[in-house]
Amino acid sequence: MPGTELPLGRTCDVAGRALWLDRAGTGGPPVVVLPGAGLVGLDYLNVHTAAAGFTTSVLHDRAGTGWSGPARLPRTAAEVATELRDLLRAAGVSGPCVLAGHSLGAAYARRFAQLFPADVAGLLLLDPGHEDLFAHLPAEAAALNEEMKRAAAELPDLTDDQVRAARAQYTQLFAEWPPRVREPLIDHHLTTWRTVIDETKNEDDVYAELRGGGELPDVPLIVLTAMGRNPYWARFGSEELIAAAQRGIRDLHASIAAAVPRGEHRVLDDAAHQFLHIQRQDAVVQAIRDLC
Repeated sequence: MPGTELPLGRTCDVAGRALWLDRAGTGGPPVVVLPGAGLVGLDYLNVHTAAAGFTTSVLHDRAGTGWSGPARLPRTAAEVATELRDLLRAAGVSGPCVLAGHSLGAAYARRFAQLFPADVAGLLLLDPGHEDLFAHLPAEAAALNEEMKRAAAELPDLTDDQVRAARAQYTQLFAEWPPRVREPLIDHHLTTWRTVIDETKNEDDVYAELRGGGELPDVPLIVLTAMGRNPYWARFGSEELIAAAQRGIRDLHASIAAAVPRGEHRVLDDAAHQFLHIQRQDAVVQAIRDLC
């Protein structure tokens, strides 16, 4: 847990572990944001604040991330989903809820829906991964993915110059966040950036859980696809391969939406994967409104 003073929100005791959340707004169904790997609840403060204007909005940090208590990473999707259900009950958040899951958080949202369908009013999947991802991508994409994983695992600690450059980038990215939140959030990212590696070490196991976990409930579902340029991918693959991979991801997302009775697919050409909720806050908030 980064520091003892919370920049926002509060913690709840869940099975002897302090879990952070912030609740804003009134009405229902509540929307609950599930962050992507390496991200935390406060990364979505912009969406949270906007959604609180028309419904109850909840941010939270999974155990082992953000301002929640420690946990050994990686974790199973079932463990994360059960923990979230227990946290919402401890915090008095009455469901069913709209789950807005980003990237790895979308996998956790789907697992929650498989395990606790009565607690789900809708699903918003923000540029989600999927267990059948590589069936929709060029053959070279799997090798590229493994290369990126190895490179991330072997990254050395950040130099002072890299820290300064990253701080400047984060300061620009979170320019609209209040200073009391922005500064601790930036410090957190600069000191815990390896969390994304730790959280995704069991990615194949998480996808196996989803593959064998059963159908999703018949609730409204929206998938948002980010088709903007990903600078990290560009370091490893050719423009042609990356463009083909993005088309495959777009087609996969369309199939996710088509597989449920009330699914809808929306494509964002001007947003990249990691921060689509900042680059296209309007589209994310509109999707939440449509599901609520």
